[in-house]
Amino acid sequence: MTNDTMTSHTTTSGTTTSSTGTWVAVGPAGAVGSIHRADDGFHVELYNRRGSGGTYPSLESAKGAVHAALGPLADRPEFRAH
Repeated sequence: MTNDTMTSHTTTSGTTTSSTGTWVAVGPAGAVGSIHRADDGFHVELYNRRGSGGTYPSLESAKGAVHAALGPLADRPEFRAH
C-alpha cells in the first residue's frame, strides 16, 4: 500500500510500512537523492545536481521523478524511510 500517510516498500527482506516524512533514494553507487514530505506535496532533492528537484503531489510521483533523473538506463533506486 502506498499513499500520502503510510508507505509500504519492498526490500529483499520483505515489505515494511513507515509513516516517516523523509525517504532516501539509494542506488548501486550510494545515496542519489531524497524525498521530504511537506504541506504542499513531496519535495525531491537530487544530490550533486543544481537547483531543486521539484515538488510532486504524491510519493509515487516523486519516486518516479528521482528515477527518471538518473537517466534512461538506470535501475530504480531503493527508497529507504528515515
